[in-house]
Amino acid sequence: MLEEAQKRTSALQSRMKENGVECAVFTDESSIAYLAGFWGYLGIEFGRPTMLVIKAQDEPIVITPLMESEMVAEMTWVEDVRVWEDFGNRTWGAALAGALGARPSEIWVERNTIPAIVRNHLDENFTDVPIKDISVILGVLRMVKSPFEITVMKEAGQIAGAMMAAAQGSLRVGAQEYESALAVIDAGSRKAATFLTDKGWERFVSPMIHNLQIVQSGKDTSMVHRRASVRRYELADPVYFCFCNMAQFKQYKLGFDRMFHIGGVKDEAARVQEAAIAAQQAAIAAIRPGVLAEDVAAAANTVYAERGYETGYRTGRSIGVAYLEAPELKAGDKTVLQAGMTFAVDGGISINGETAGRIGDSVVVTETGCDYITDYPRELLVTEA
Repeated sequence: MLEEAQKRTSALQSRMKENGVECAVFTDESSIAYLAGFWGYLGIEFGRPTMLVIKAQDEPIVITPLMESEMVAEMTWVEDVRVWEDFGNRTWGAALAGALGARPSEIWVERNTIPAIVRNHLDENFTDVPIKDISVILGVLRMVKSPFEITVMKEAGQIAGAMMAAAQGSLRVGAQEYESALAVIDAGSRKAATFLTDKGWERFVSPMIHNLQIVQSGKDTSMVHRRASVRRYELADPVYFCFCNMAQFKQYKLGFDRMFHIGGVKDEAARVQEAAIAAQQAAIAAIRPGVLAEDVAAAANTVYAERGYETGYRTGRSIGVAYLEAPELKAGDKTVLQAGMTFAVDGGISINGETAGRIGDSVVVTETGCDYITDYPRELLVTEA
């Protein structure tokens, strides 16, 4: 992972030179993980900025709170790790000024994700220095995944499969939603542990699956992203599991969704689910190099229209070290697909207050089409009662 991160940083520096960018400050956790190879610290939520300063011509600099510095220094390939403290003269602002050096002619940041505390500091202390957006330059670099990245994502796909099997195994009349969430966390964590050792950099990677499980059942399936509750399952309930904030490994995040029906399925619920599956499969069939991102969405939208449904959902999003990367599979996105791009591709229909149909998988674009990263039956799924 660290060799990969170092290669990415070198590639970014080359792109910076090509675009006349002298200095960039990265603050987004996913970007720092992508370029410097570390994460897991107490971050900006606790008022503790961590920053990665990359100059086109010099070695990168990590700026981190003193309390995180030992772990960060062990996890990253970056040699210049500078610390700051909560009081006294060694503030993060002073550390940043030292890293930037003589007053820069311009500073490039991730405009949409930079914490307000850091942006305010730059605005107040570098009043005559233009602040520009590095996001597009890094985003283009992250669009096409390396073979190493795809291998990690496929491991994440196996973990997600174990999670979904546990989800299905938890379903029975009278069981509660939160019990399914516990089963998912347990199965995913145990599967993730099989891919890890306690040596070197990997000893800092936790196998624990976390975040609040998105699961809803019965009429609440139309709500899309409700978290697990104490509701008890009933006969013929639809139950929806979304792992988009949980199916991840070594910081690589997937999209993965399935809908189940307990002990039977009502006619309307079956029609909606089959339409969602058909739309997703039409989109996946359209994916190949040279196709526009919006054309993949159009393939799904055609199916929705033919089945008599409307959807306001995008068909998919690029995935990687962030939950949302570029491009997106939606109308208006004219990005040309390339081999090595990875997407979460969804089929989704909501009938407010009644039911829903949903399915989601992660795929990687190949030279001739695409391959699945996640694998679970793509059909109407009816469990035993």
